[in-house]
Amino acid sequence: MSSRFILVTGGARSGKSDYAQARAESIPGHHCFLATCPVIDSEMDARISRHKADRAENIWQTIEEELDVAAVIQSLKPDTVCLLDCLTLWVNNLMYNAEKTNVTFGENEIRAKAIELCKKAKEFSGTLICVSNEVGMGIVPDNATARRYRDLVGRSNRIIAAAADEVILVSCGLPLFLKK
Repeated sequence: MSSRFILVTGGARSGKSDYAQARAESIPGHHCFLATCPVIDSEMDARISRHKADRAENIWQTIEEELDVAAVIQSLKPDTVCLLDCLTLWVNNLMYNAEKTNVTFGENEIRAKAIELCKKAKEFSGTLICVSNEVGMGIVPDNATARRYRDLVGRSNRIIAAAADEVILVSCGLPLFLKK
C-alpha cells in the first residue's frame, strides 16, 4: 500500500463523514478511527454512541485523542487506514485547552500544529483521511472568539489541503474532487 493523505471537507450534515468512512472501508488493511470529539454533555455522548454504532466494530479500532493527533498518527503501524474525524473539533479543543491554561492560541499556533500534522501524515506509510468542516461559508459570527475559531479552522484547512494528495468537498452528499 502506498501512502495517501486525503482531506474531506464540507458543511454541517453534508455527508462528509459518511463519504470518508465509506472511502476508508473500501481500502484494505487495519482500520483506525481517530476521534477528536470530547464528551461535553448527554447530547454529545448520544451522538458519539451513534457514530460508534455506525462503524463496523470488527474492522475499526477507535482511538480518542482530543489534542495530540500528530502523535497518534506517528504511532500507527504501517498500512493502517486512519480516519481522523474531525479537524474542526481538534481546532476547538486546541483553543479550549489554550484558554484553560491561559496560553495564546492564534494563527501562528494553528499553523505550527497543522504543519506538524502534515509532516506526520507524509511520514505515515498508510492512508490518512481527515474530515473537516467548511465553517467560513456562512454568516460572520457575532463575537470575537467565534470569529477567531472560524479563521483558525480556515487556516488549518488551507494548510492541510495544500499538503494533502487529494481534497474532496462533499455537498448534499455528493463528493466534488478539488484535488486529485
